[in-house]
Amino acid sequence: MMKKSILQIEKYLDELFPSPKCELNYHKDYELLIAVMLSAQTTDKGVNKVTEVLFKKYDTLEKLSNAPLDDVKKIIKPIGNYNKKASNVLIIAKSLLKNFDGKVPRTHEELESMNGVGRKTANVVLGELFDIPSFPVDTHVMRVSNRLKLVNQQDPILIEEKLKKLFKKENWNKLHKQIVLFGRYKCKAIKPDCLDCKFQDFCVKEYQKNKER
Repeated sequence: MMKKSILQIEKYLDELFPSPKCELNYHKDYELLIAVMLSAQTTDKGVNKVTEVLFKKYDTLEKLSNAPLDDVKKIIKPIGNYNKKASNVLIIAKSLLKNFDGKVPRTHEELESMNGVGRKTANVVLGELFDIPSFPVDTHVMRVSNRLKLVNQQDPILIEEKLKKLFKKENWNKLHKQIVLFGRYKCKAIKPDCLDCKFQDFCVKEYQKNKER
């Protein structure tokens, strides 16, 4: 993609989301790590509802690590896949206390050593908590980057590598959040808002398809 097009994309995203924020609620570093893990294949809104209950009831890492598994399952059940995720909550809490002095680590290797923490989760945590340049690829980033012809594939690792080459490193953290928000509220999976979108030139096929509906 031409440099001019990249600059146009950045400019429009800045217009739409000048100060993008992570929409997962958290007050402590470990709460973000657990919230991101829980957000797999569900919505941030749904995660915020269950973590509000979970983190209020078990308000320290020590209390959370000793929470009854069945109770954690009951609390997070609304978000789906709760059996595995509840187990991961306890394993992460115990691992943080045992291996990292109760602190969220700052490297991919350390983060991904914990159950349920993959590359995307690690990238989100590194960028959000420590401002380490990262480009997490979730379903929104995957969809938008393909629609805008920034990439042409579905492999998250390869998409991440391509996006990092296209955009300046100092902009990765902001751009990731902007693309997520753009995908969540405008370039939606079903019935995207195409008619007034300034990306029509980059997304001709999707625009024409929705214009004909």
